[in-house]
Amino acid sequence: MAESFEVPLSGDEKTYIPDPSYKQNAWTKDYTTAYKEFMADPDGFWEKQAHHFEWIRKWDRVLEWNYPYAKWFVNAKLNITANCLDRHVNNHRRNKVALIWRGEEGEERTFTYKKLFGEVCRFANGLKKLGVAKGDRVCIYMPLVPEQVIAMLACARIGAVHSVVFGGFGVQALNMRIKDAEAKIVITADVTYRRGKTIPLKTIVEEAVINAPSVEKVVVLSREVEQPVEIHKEMEVDYFELMEGVPTTCEAEVMDAEDPLFILYTSGSTGTPKGIVHTCAGYMVGTAYTTQHVFDVKDNDVYWCTADTGWITGHSYVVYGPLAIGATIVLAEAVPDYPDAGAFWKIVEDLGVTIFYTAPTAIRMFMKVGEQWPNKYDLSSLRILGSVGEPLNPEAFEWYYQVIGKKKCPIVDTWWQTETGMQMITTMVGEPMRPGFAGRPIPGVVADVVDKKGKPVAPGNGGFLVIQRPWPAMLRTVYKNDERYRTYWNT
Repeated sequence: MAESFEVPLSGDEKTYIPDPSYKQNAWTKDYTTAYKEFMADPDGFWEKQAHHFEWIRKWDRVLEWNYPYAKWFVNAKLNITANCLDRHVNNHRRNKVALIWRGEEGEERTFTYKKLFGEVCRFANGLKKLGVAKGDRVCIYMPLVPEQVIAMLACARIGAVHSVVFGGFGVQALNMRIKDAEAKIVITADVTYRRGKTIPLKTIVEEAVINAPSVEKVVVLSREVEQPVEIHKEMEVDYFELMEGVPTTCEAEVMDAEDPLFILYTSGSTGTPKGIVHTCAGYMVGTAYTTQHVFDVKDNDVYWCTADTGWITGHSYVVYGPLAIGATIVLAEAVPDYPDAGAFWKIVEDLGVTIFYTAPTAIRMFMKVGEQWPNKYDLSSLRILGSVGEPLNPEAFEWYYQVIGKKKCPIVDTWWQTETGMQMITTMVGEPMRPGFAGRPIPGVVADVVDKKGKPVAPGNGGFLVIQRPWPAMLRTVYKNDERYRTYWNT
C-alpha cells in the first residue's frame, strides 16, 4: 500500500505472561497453531468463519483477487442486520441485553436484542416513508446515543449506505462529506451534551445543508424542550413523529456480498478526506471474527469500547462486530473527566464491564490525574483491556496493566486503520505481552516488515509494514475516486 509507514524500533524488553487460564479458555487457544492452520488454507480459514452466519445465498468462491481489487464470498447474498439482530432474536439471546447507554449525568437506557430489533425496524420503515431506498446515501451526524446505532442499522436493513460524521466536526467538514456522498437524508439531533454544557448540532446542520442540493430531508432527534432553530421548515422531520404508527418489523433487503455497507471519511490529516467504502459480507465476517477472538468475548461479557461511532473503531468495534456475535455493548455519551476524573471507572463499576477498549491518549490522561481515581472504584469485573488508535508507549502500558488491570488483565494492543476495517496486528489473549509492542499478525492476516526495496528485513531491524494478502474487511474503493484507491497499491 502506498500509505505504508516505517516501523520504528521501540518498546520494552520486559515480558508479561498472563495466567494460563486465559489461554486455556480463549477462543484462540494457541496462536502458533491457529496461524499455521490459516497459512495452510487461507481461503478455507475465512470460509470457516463465514459459516457461523446466516446467508440468503452461499458464495460461489471465497476470494476473487484481481489486483488491486478483492471480492470476498463472491455472489453470496445476505443482510448484515439479520446477523446482528434477527438471528439473536430467534435464539437464546432474544431477551439478552444488547446495548446499555449511559449519559454523562448518569442517565441510563437499556435495549435487549428484541427491543433493539423493533426500534431498528421502526426507523427503517420511517426511512422508507421518506423515500430512502437501496443504494441511497444517508448522512448521520449525531451524539453517542442509541438512536445513532439504530440509524446505522436501519440504513443497513434497507440497503441504504450510511455515512457517519463525527459529531465534533463543524459546518465545513460536514458540508463536504454530505456533498461528496450526495446524501439524500441527514439524521441529526438538536444538541449533544459535553462536560455539563449543551452543544448545538442542529444549527451546524442548518448551515451545512444550504448548498447541498442532494439533501431532501433532515431527521431531527429532539432532546431539548425548546427548539429555537428550524431547518428549512419543509425539510425538517421529527424523529419521534417519523416513528409513530410504523410497524416493528421490516423485511431485510437482500444485499450482494460486495454491495456497499457504508462510506466513512478519513479525518483528512494527510490531505482531502477520502470516502472509504466498506462492503457487506467481508466486513461482517472480519469484524465479527476479530471481536470474538481478539477480545475473547464470551456470552456473559459486558463490553465497552469508548470510541466514537464517527470513526472506524466505533463502526467495527462498537456496532457491527460486537452485535454480530451477540455481545452486550456499552455506549456512553461521556468524557473521561466529567463530572470528575473517575467518570469512566464509575461506569465500569456500575455496569460490571469486563472488556475495556480505549485509546492511549485516554490512558495517558488517566495517568496524569493519578491512580487515586481508579482506586476509588471496584474494577474487579475487568478481565481484558485493549488499546487502539495510536502506539501504546511502554510507560502507558505499565500503568494500564498495573493500575487498571491489577496485574492480571491481558492487554490487546491493536494496530489497524480505517482502510483495513478490522484489527490486523495484536497480541492474542493469553499470549506473552511486551510493553511497546503491538504483537504479531492475527490469524487471517499476512504481514511483513520490508526495506525500501521491498525485501524482508532481519528480525530486530526497522522497515516498512506491508500486508501481503487480501483480507475480508479491507476497503473496496474510495468513493467516486477509484484512481485514488489505486494509489494505495502503487508502492
